[in-house]
Amino acid sequence: MEKVLNYSILCTEHNSAVPCNFHSVTFCLTAKYDTHIETKEEPGVQGSTGDRLNILVDTGSSNFAVGAAAHPFLRRYYHRSLSTSYRDLGRSVYVPYTQGRWEGELGSDLVSVPHGPNATLRANIAAITQSDRFFINGSNWEGILGLAYADIARPDERLEPFFDSLVRQTPVPNLFSLQLCGAGFTQNHSLGSATVGGSMIIGGIDTSLYVGELWYTPIRREWYYEVIIVRIEVNGQDLNMDCKEYNYDKSIVDSGTTNLRLPRKVFQAAVKAIEAASSTEQFPSGFWLGEQLVCWQADTTPWNIFPVISLYLMSENRNQSFRISILPQQYLRPVEDVASAQEDCYKFAVSPSSTGTVMGAVIMEGFYVVFDREKSRIGFAISTCHVHDEFRITSVEGPFFGIDLEDCGYNIPQTDESTLMTIAYIMAGICALFMLPLCLMVCQWRFARCLHPQGDFSDDISLLK
Repeated sequence: MEKVLNYSILCTEHNSAVPCNFHSVTFCLTAKYDTHIETKEEPGVQGSTGDRLNILVDTGSSNFAVGAAAHPFLRRYYHRSLSTSYRDLGRSVYVPYTQGRWEGELGSDLVSVPHGPNATLRANIAAITQSDRFFINGSNWEGILGLAYADIARPDERLEPFFDSLVRQTPVPNLFSLQLCGAGFTQNHSLGSATVGGSMIIGGIDTSLYVGELWYTPIRREWYYEVIIVRIEVNGQDLNMDCKEYNYDKSIVDSGTTNLRLPRKVFQAAVKAIEAASSTEQFPSGFWLGEQLVCWQADTTPWNIFPVISLYLMSENRNQSFRISILPQQYLRPVEDVASAQEDCYKFAVSPSSTGTVMGAVIMEGFYVVFDREKSRIGFAISTCHVHDEFRITSVEGPFFGIDLEDCGYNIPQTDESTLMTIAYIMAGICALFMLPLCLMVCQWRFARCLHPQGDFSDDISLLK
C-alpha cells in the first residue's frame, strides 16, 4: 500500500491551546499526516477515551477503518467488545490496494474529535481484523479516515462516509482544507515536543495558512476528488500530448498517496524531459523508476539542475486554466533511514500509474488545498510552509485561456441498455439464419420418411440381398 508517512493531528485553535471554534476546527499535524479520533469506550482500555487513536487522513478513499486486533506494528487498537455504544452492522468488508490489503467487520460507534466541535456523532467504522502490508512499522497511526465520497466506499455506496455523517449530524459546513508541510519544512510549536507538519481545518478556510489568491478547479465527478489537467510542462516546455492522456482514466487529488503518479505514456514523456533538463549529471536508470537512490554530500544537493514541473488545471470558467508549479524539493523525497551525517539521499517521487494521474503529497505539500464539497470544487493557494530555494518558489498562477478545456476529461465508454438490446437482436438474427438451413434439412428428412414407410424400406433392402 503506497500511503503517506504518518502525520498526527492535534486539535487547536490555530496553534494555541484553547478549544477550537465550532465551525472552523483546526488540527495541527505533528510530523506526518494523520488525525486523533476518540471513540466512546469504557475508560482505561486501549483505544478508549483518553487514549486516542491516530488516524491517517486520506482523500483518496471513503472508509473510516481502524485496527481492531493485535498487530506487530500497532501500539494500541480499537476494542469493540469494551465499547458500550458499539453497534455491529453484520457485514464484512475487504479493501485491496495496489500493494497490500485489509479486511474487517462493519459497525458504528460514537466518535468525537478532541477539542473540536462540542458534539459526538455516530459514524460507520470498519474494524480491521486482518491486513497485509497496510500498517507501517513506526508510522504511529492505527487507522485511516477516508474523506472521499460514498461512491467508492466499501463494500458499496450505501455505507455513509465519516465526513457525510459529520455534516449531516452537526452544523459543520461541508468543506475542509489541508496544509501539508513537507520534509523540507520544520517549525516548532508549543505542543509538547511535536514538530508541526501542517494543518487541517474542518468546516472553514484559514487565511493565515496561505498567501496570494485561491484558485479553484471544479470536481468533475464526486467519487474520488477528480479534476481535469489540461497541460503539463517541464521547465516551461509543454509535453505536447493530447490532454486526454493526462487524465487517462482519471486525475485525482489524494492526500493518502505519496508520489505524483502519471499515466505511463505521460510518465515516460515527463522523465525524458526531466532527464534532458538535468543532463549535467548522470543518474542510474533505476533512479527514475524509484528503484535506486541518489546521494550527495550533506547540504550540497544541486537543486538548481532539476526542473520545475507545472500542471495546468481547468478553472471554474471552463475556458480558462491556472498553473501550479512543483519544485524538485517536492518531487525528490529525502530518505532518512539510509542517509548519514555526511550524505543526503533522495528518491524520485514521480512514478508510473495504470489508474490515471494521482496528485499525492508531492503536489499537496506546496499548497494550501481547499476541498469545497458544498460547491463541488477544489482550491489551491501557495502554502505558508512551502519549501523553496534562493532562485525558485512554489507558485499558483493564472488565468490561462483555452477552448473546450472540459473535453480534456477522459470519458469511460458507457454501453447503454438500448445498444445491448440491439446487439442481442442482431446476434439472434444471425443465429436464426444459420439455423434455417438445418431446420429445412430436418423437415425434408421427415417428409421423406413419411413418403417411404418403414415396411417399404425393409422390402427394398431385402431385394438387394
